Parts: sequence; C-alpha cells; structure tokens
Amino acid sequence: MAGLSGQNGPLNSSTDDTSKKQGTRVFKKSSPNGKITTYLGKRDFVDHLSHIDPVDGVILVDPEYLKDRKVFAHILAAFRYGREDLDVLGLTFRKDLYISSLQVYPPLKDSKEAARPLTRLQERLIKKLGPNAYPFFFELPPNSPASVTLQPAPGDTGKPCGVDYELKTFVADMIDGKPHKRNSVRLAIRKLTYAPEEPAPQPNAEAVKDFIMSPGSIRLEASLDKEKYYHGESMAVNVLVDNNTNKTVKKVKISVRQFADICLFSTAQYKCAVADLESEEGFPIQPSQTGFCKVYHLTPLLSNNRDKRGLALDGKLKHEDTNLASSTIMTEKSQKEGLGIVVSYRVKVKLIMGFGSGELAVELPFTLTHPKPPDSPAPSRSASIAPTEAGDAPLDTNLIQLDTK
Repeated sequence: MAGLSGQNGPLNSSTDDTSKKQGTRVFKKSSPNGKITTYLGKRDFVDHLSHIDPVDGVILVDPEYLKDRKVFAHILAAFRYGREDLDVLGLTFRKDLYISSLQVYPPLKDSKEAARPLTRLQERLIKKLGPNAYPFFFELPPNSPASVTLQPAPGDTGKPCGVDYELKTFVADMIDGKPHKRNSVRLAIRKLTYAPEEPAPQPNAEAVKDFIMSPGSIRLEASLDKEKYYHGESMAVNVLVDNNTNKTVKKVKISVRQFADICLFSTAQYKCAVADLESEEGFPIQPSQTGFCKVYHLTPLLSNNRDKRGLALDGKLKHEDTNLASSTIMTEKSQKEGLGIVVSYRVKVKLIMGFGSGELAVELPFTLTHPKPPDSPAPSRSASIAPTEAGDAPLDTNLIQLDTK
C-alpha cells in the first residue's frame, strides 16, 4: 500500500548487553509523498470508565516542503451505514458522532496544547526523530461510542458498516481545508470497553404456565453461574422444571442471543443467535414429574458465526481478527443516539411441549466483555525519572529502534 512504511512493525527493544530493556512498539505511517509521517504508540484505546486512554503521538514534518502551510491532526468517530462506493451527489452514508481537530505545526504558543507536558512516548520519539517532530494529544470525551463493526456478507468489499474511529493528519492552509491524499495520513484506531469489576447479581428467571383445560401448572426456573463472561469463556445454564400438569415436556432449547440497537435516525433492534443447543436428554418430562434439574454449557464464539451478516463485532483493524462485540456499558449520562450501536446479550431457555400445549420460556441478561486491561500510565512526564544536575530528565533513546522492516 502506498505510503505505508513499517506500519505494523514493532520498534524492537535494545540489544545492548549491559542493559536489555523492553522496547516500545510504535506504529508508523507516511503520506504518499513522504513529506509527513505519523507515529502512534498503539491503535487500541481503552475506556477505563474513570478515564480513557489518550490518543498521543508525533508527526514528523518537512518544513521546506510545507513553507507557509500548516499541519493538522483530526479524529473522527462516525457511524457508517452504507458502503463508501455507493456515495453519490455528495451524500454520504455516515453519521458523525465525534469530531476533534487541532493544529500541530507550527505549534500555537498560547494554546492549551503548548502548555501540556509531553508524554513519555512523545519525549522518546522527539529525542529520536529530531526538531522536526511535533506532538499531538487528544482526549476522547466520556461516554464516547465504542468501536463496533457489523459483519459484512461474504463477497462484500470496501469498509464495513459500523462505528469506527479514524486519525487523520494532513497539510492544509487552514484547519477546515480539504486535505489531499498525497500529503495526508489516515490511520484506523479503536476504542474498546470492558465491564467494571464490581460483582453483579447472578442472573435468575422464573416462569409459570397454566392451562385452561388442565389442572396444575408447569414451572421453569433458569439461572447462570455468573453475570459477567469474558470472550471465549464457557457459560453454565442451570435449568429446573416442575411439571404439575397432565402435559408432557418433550425437550429444551437454549440459545445465546445478541441484541444490537441501531441508533441512527430512529432506533431499530436486531437480534441474532450466536450459540444454541437443543437437548432431549432426560426428556420427556412426564405428567406430575417434578425436580428435573440439569446444567447445560454453551460458548458464544465468532468462529461459529462468520456467515451471519449484520452480526455486531468489536471494531476490526485491517489484517487483524476480532471477536463478538462486547456488551455496551451504559451509564447515567449515556445517550443511545451518541453511541451509534448498543449491544446486549441474553440467554433464552425454552421448553417445548406436546402438540397444542405451546411453549414456556425465560430470558437471562448477561454481560460479555474483555478482562480489565492494565492501567495505562498518566499522560504526563514520569515522576520516577531522576533529573540530572542540569535539571533535565535523562532519556534512554535506545528504548526505541525505528525499524521499517
């Protein structure tokens, strides 16, 4: 791809025999004409609920090429609900959810950005790249949407529908100027979430069915072993049935269903089964039989659902795999319209009875998420670095090797 130079190559650690320190992985991408290059420490930014990882990096510029022009950085979170190649007459199938822009070069002396201390990554990169490297820093707002991709159908081309983030750096005369492909860089990034660690009540549901022409009732109770599951983790569903009627229960069906609320101009809900089983073991449950109890196991995985168009997935970067979309964490200040896609999950347990007797079902909501990631360091200079006699903190430039393999 034009303009790519070591985009996914880690910047390897130093091999110094006396001090083998872990290197820092940096993503690098240059404009097609090579006049500006963007460096990012990572492309996944986690919402820790108390704060969101800042988007920080540097841009290496060529001042002789720029002359009187400027360099800007721009982040856009958008809900794409149509293919880009279908855009006609200037209309785009896109709803912008969050936009932020800033001037990187020349730096504005009286701005908030100029007063902000450099992050450790920026310090190292600027020390390594020289005086033509300029920092940028974005703070995503609380309750900003998570990256979610809607799984395309086999054979679909172009960027998939869903909520995505893009970091763009470009050369222009003004901040709202139209960038040219030859001197701009576009990088896809992701905002990921995880559920808080606070314990939640164990999901439990109960339903009773009476029959007009038959005495007694059938009672169904179902529960999960916990409320929160990590991607790839097996779920245990406990089913208890008391049949106090003269009816027969033939079998049980259990499914894990994903619900995606598409919050565009109006809210529409789509549901899709991501794991299911049907069992007749221990059945039929005869009339007046009580105390039936059995535990069933299911594991919702993307690998078993790759043929389902429109299934919500965690935002996907090119050439990387992903997983089912994590449950959307709603807070008191969350607004569905600003999230684009709201994802939730439920387990449905359904008893199938004889002809004319209908069915009996309960639903158990649960959370599907990632484990808590390690907390990212504060975005200011590290306080653990002892200053030198001259008052400047020493920088170990060997922590970054700018390999482009």
